[in-house]
Amino acid sequence: MTNNPAVIKEIEGCAVSLRGNDIDTDRIIPARFLRCVTFEDLGGQVFQDERYHDDGSLKEHPFNDPRFSNASILAVNANFGCGSSREHAPQALMRFGIKAIIGESFAEIFAGNCTSIGVPVFTANEQIIQDLQQQIESKPGSVIRLNLESKTIVIEGKTIPLEMNSSVRTALLAGTWNTLEELLQNESAIEKTYARLTYISGF
Repeated sequence: MTNNPAVIKEIEGCAVSLRGNDIDTDRIIPARFLRCVTFEDLGGQVFQDERYHDDGSLKEHPFNDPRFSNASILAVNANFGCGSSREHAPQALMRFGIKAIIGESFAEIFAGNCTSIGVPVFTANEQIIQDLQQQIESKPGSVIRLNLESKTIVIEGKTIPLEMNSSVRTALLAGTWNTLEELLQNESAIEKTYARLTYISGF
């Protein structure tokens, strides 16, 4: 049996901390960028209004901080991704380079949109998240290991328990989170079903 490339068991990388509750999808990716035909360029537009002045000069923002330029893990606070259900928000974060997000809580639709593109979303209580953010900010470049099987994060030799929706965790570990890929892998079965449907196959 060949290995399923969609299986996600562990994510390792540096992290960036983004403080604040109720950071909504309009802040993550402003509405004017939703007219894009594809998601390809959204990474460069993530947090556009919070990262840039009108003249294009940089504002102070964690995503502009060179100390966190290689970050692939994002640590946030409560109700992250609230607001509209736009799938562009997790797409923008992923295309910026974010591969996993840890927070106190997430808007349900945002979390679901993250799962659909293979970005694991973990939760922990307020104190754990604040301690983690402090660690990230005080020691930029610290390598973090997130493990979906054990639901833990390892940073600076310390192992911290996390939480994850059980059905989402199962889908990520089994590699079944990508519904489009699952559909494509069953092309022959689809064709057989198509041939059986007389009201379709005759056209």
